[in-house]
Amino acid sequence: MSIHERSRGAWVIAISFLVAMLLSIVPLPPSLHAFMPEWLLLVTIYWSMALPHRVGIGIAWCLGLLLDVLRDTLLGQYALVMALVIFLTIHLHQRIRVASLWQQAATIFVLCLIYMLIVFWIKGIQGLAPDFWMALISPLISTLIWPAVFLFMRNLRRYYQVN
Repeated sequence: MSIHERSRGAWVIAISFLVAMLLSIVPLPPSLHAFMPEWLLLVTIYWSMALPHRVGIGIAWCLGLLLDVLRDTLLGQYALVMALVIFLTIHLHQRIRVASLWQQAATIFVLCLIYMLIVFWIKGIQGLAPDFWMALISPLISTLIWPAVFLFMRNLRRYYQVN
């Protein structure tokens, strides 16, 4: 694979991460914060599922570190969780890709739930006690929007021939 072929569409991937990161830090009233989907996680799951040879654990770790800085959280908190979820995604990517959209959504729910439970656990260790039931809303919202995210990202990848 030549350098040109490897870099094809790298800008599409980078811009999608940038947009997802911006969506992840949109200011919301505290009462609506739990309803925010995990945009960066969803986009990273998509790319690691579609192109596991290009978007892997290292990129997930770096994106997680950026999210730690942007959200002003314990450095490494989101990096660790993003890397773990992307590891699982890459490990299961062939099974996830052939599943129907709603079966994929069920898998996304489990991945987002793992993500939120580990974040919840880390915050508990820090002495921050978030409401457990409110922590379950974000994985549910992320699951509900997964079909739209998946279809949009797949069309984007095909249009710009990112491979």
